[in-house]
Amino acid sequence: MANEYDLVVLGGGTGGYVAAVRASQLGLKTAIVESGKLGGTCLHKGCIPSKALLRSAEVFKQTKQADTFGVETETPTLNFFKVQERKQSIIDTLHTGVQGLMKKGKIDVYEGYGRILGPSIFSPSAGTISVEMNNGDENQMLIPKNVLVATGSSPRTLPGLEVDENYVMTSDEALSMEELPESIVIVGGGVIGIEWASMLADFGVEVTVLEYTDRILPTEDKDISKEMARLMKKKGVKIVTGAKVLGDTLKKGEGIEVQAEHKGETKTFAATRMLVSVGRSPNVNNIGLENTDIVVENGAIQTNKFYQTKESHIYAIGDVIGGMQLAHVASHEGIIAVEHMADQDPMPMDMEQVPSCIYSNPEAASVGLTEDQAKEKGYTVKVGKFPFKAVGKALVYGNSDGFVKMIADEETDDLLGVHMIGPHVTDMISEAGLAKVLDATPWEVAHSIHPHPTLSEVMGEAALAVDGKQIHG
Repeated sequence: MANEYDLVVLGGGTGGYVAAVRASQLGLKTAIVESGKLGGTCLHKGCIPSKALLRSAEVFKQTKQADTFGVETETPTLNFFKVQERKQSIIDTLHTGVQGLMKKGKIDVYEGYGRILGPSIFSPSAGTISVEMNNGDENQMLIPKNVLVATGSSPRTLPGLEVDENYVMTSDEALSMEELPESIVIVGGGVIGIEWASMLADFGVEVTVLEYTDRILPTEDKDISKEMARLMKKKGVKIVTGAKVLGDTLKKGEGIEVQAEHKGETKTFAATRMLVSVGRSPNVNNIGLENTDIVVENGAIQTNKFYQTKESHIYAIGDVIGGMQLAHVASHEGIIAVEHMADQDPMPMDMEQVPSCIYSNPEAASVGLTEDQAKEKGYTVKVGKFPFKAVGKALVYGNSDGFVKMIADEETDDLLGVHMIGPHVTDMISEAGLAKVLDATPWEVAHSIHPHPTLSEVMGEAALAVDGKQIHG
């Protein structure tokens, strides 16, 4: 027996379940097919668990430095079992919340693996979903008017550095570690690699980062990359850029040993374990795309600005379409896609208005163009930069490293980009995001009254600094 729906969502991650909730609000009969747990990678293997571990690492480090605040304690010890318990408790709470959202929205959830079928007795066009049920029941057939593919992504590996049970892991396996290694080599100095480097260093692990390009965080503004490298080294992380890891040299024994080409030499790096953090690949295989006219290029599903594929009734969002692989991007894409299929005339997303965050210690965040990108686009730029060390609340907080950098068009005064590194900047970036949405100028940001003493004062000062009018610097 086949069940009919207005929308079937393949994948119950952040993008998928948010889209399903919006569809329910619009009166669409909706179902989600999820082979794992609702919440997907972000909730169970990404955003939430990694940030829970990062928070524990931050507290551990801060406790060791408590005497600088006049608080004298005995030498703190780390109970990693309790760290993992706390992480799982947070995940379980949020998972229960997502399940509640499904019930509230009367969204049917099929626990199984879904595949798109081609034209058949069920439908003259591709799009019927065959669900292989997790409980072993016979396959369920779902006949939707629209399909939303939100199957996410999986960690990439490198030849010779495939995951095993003892030595080599991706972030998926690292989140489930029962004990911390004495030392680790992290292959890849992008966002995930740096978050793990920061966390593990704060937990007391000896960390080496091997990055192929000439700087860590290669997609961030150069000034942010430079400051992050300085502060990672300050906490003891060894960073090697311009390093090409030779996977065929990996040796395993008491730990791991691997070679990398660096500045014309072959160097050897050894550690207890290895974390491979070289990006994520869209999950496009074995979901039935071959039964459709959907176009896949460079491993990602191709869509228009409303996330329609070549099959106009089949949409795709999130990591599976490439682009900015961020949970909040997937959610927003899902809302746009659902509103489009419901004839709500949504606004397409402007990627220059999307904030991105790095939850290391220190944090980093950005929105809009980097200085180099702005120049490449032909802008004549003016730049304001203001340090946290000149902000009273940062000194009170006990963390005054970092700065805010603001980039504007010299001709029009339009705000082009904002880049931050320092305490709580992942929370502060939303002000810059709103400024971008409202097409604000630095003058307008500066004349928004920032309360004193707060960390947010750095935004007003950086905006003033664009024209050399900062007060405290």
